[in-house]
Amino acid sequence: MAKKRSGSGGANWMDTYGDMVTLLLCFFVMLYSMSQMDQSKWIALVQALNPTADIHGTTTEVPPDGSVVTQEKIDSDMEEFYESMMEFVAQENLTSKVSVTKGSGYVFISFDDTVFFDGDSYILRDDGKVVLDQVSEFIAGVSDSVDEIRVLGHTAQARADQPNSVETDRFLASNRATVVTIYLQEKNIVDPARLVSVGYGQWRPISSNATAAERAGNRRVELLVTGLDVENEMGDDITQYYTMRAGGDSGETTTTTWSSGQEVQETTQAQTDAGQEG
Repeated sequence: MAKKRSGSGGANWMDTYGDMVTLLLCFFVMLYSMSQMDQSKWIALVQALNPTADIHGTTTEVPPDGSVVTQEKIDSDMEEFYESMMEFVAQENLTSKVSVTKGSGYVFISFDDTVFFDGDSYILRDDGKVVLDQVSEFIAGVSDSVDEIRVLGHTAQARADQPNSVETDRFLASNRATVVTIYLQEKNIVDPARLVSVGYGQWRPISSNATAAERAGNRRVELLVTGLDVENEMGDDITQYYTMRAGGDSGETTTTTWSSGQEVQETTQAQTDAGQEG
């Protein structure tokens, strides 16, 4: 009689297969959990692994004293800055050379170029430094609520029927904006990353260039001071720009001007984007 063959143990492959399936299941569960990880948990994990890590785009704005900046505080600070600028402009009799505009989350200040510079120059005048010193003091008082300070330089056509030299025009506008930005940065009122200078040249006029008075009005330096948005899940507007390339929102604008010595306020819709202001 033939000898019965013993089993070859062929069923052992099930053990290996079961182990592989279990490992795959664990792997996909881990991937799913990572995709659903809360942003704050991710920050905590990275900082636990590297305490010195700078997590761009996920930081929370906290002032040096450790207090939490609320939206109410930010709105209050922006209002305080606006009121301080208004009072300063009135006291120094600068109403014909400086206008102050308040909008949703920002304060916009337009300076006649003669406040800071002589004609065709980008060297700060001494009396212009005095004005910037006061502006810096006001900003320093609300710096915890400031998202960005954007300095905008503008020129005007020398002749109504002929554009300026491209190089001269761009250099003058950019240099003026840069000089003001550097002066503010040296005051250490905000993080330098929140200071931006832009030179528009002659291309963002607020009136025609037909007369000398209109051309003088187009020569200006502007400051757009925006407040933080604590409800923005990206942290702040600067981070949002560099991570999402998102555009600005529209907001209600309150503009204050003077007519025959009387203060007049009007409300309009304006975009917070600085380009629309010019």
